[in-house]
Amino acid sequence: MKRIIIVGASSGIGKQVALNYIADGWRVGIAARREDPLKELKSKSPDKVEYEVIDITADDAHHRLHSLIGKVGGMDVYFHCSGIGHQNTKIDIEVEVETVRTNALGFTRMVDTAFNYFKDNHLKGQIAVVSSIAGTKGLGVSPSYSATKRYNYIYLDCLEQLARMQKVDISFTDIRPGFVTTALLDDGQKYPMQMTVEYAARKIVNAVNKRRRIAIIDWKYSILVFFWRLIPRWLWVRLPVHT
Repeated sequence: MKRIIIVGASSGIGKQVALNYIADGWRVGIAARREDPLKELKSKSPDKVEYEVIDITADDAHHRLHSLIGKVGGMDVYFHCSGIGHQNTKIDIEVEVETVRTNALGFTRMVDTAFNYFKDNHLKGQIAVVSSIAGTKGLGVSPSYSATKRYNYIYLDCLEQLARMQKVDISFTDIRPGFVTTALLDDGQKYPMQMTVEYAARKIVNAVNKRRRIAIIDWKYSILVFFWRLIPRWLWVRLPVHT
């Protein structure tokens, strides 16, 4: 039985991805800061699901991840879906710092732990991360969110190179969704080309199972990102980009 650890599984994309893998017969380890949603998810399939309360910004997060891996009986795939994001045009410093703490520092702590687990145990593994198309060019309304998602891109590139240098058998999947109907977008605004979480999760699971290196979710956003990349920086910074 294949085993996946999903960090950020209490709601949204992470929860739906967990439900999909449970339905597919995987043994699933789930983690998040809130325990009640994890208990509820485990109750749907007690024999297949284990959980651990993990705050990825806490110093003990890597120890708790190892504890969860032990409960599950190992790990074949590490799936990172823990992150925050805000529109912050007033540049509230606390909002920016908390976003960096979660999306960059917490991300690094957890992904490194997964990398070292596979390396130290001489295991073939996969690290999949939910980043965002926002890292493509950066959005002025969400500075720290955009920048940390770009950080996710580059960090996975570096780990992939390091794995090859050290002959560690790890594959990497960078999942870059557009707007998905989750609590992250529960602000009363309408977003363009918004996807349901069920639709996005199906696409994400397919990308992970196929071990795709980069997966933009979905085809409409692939086209958008293609044209975004063609816009020169001097023009992009002059565009009033709103979400």
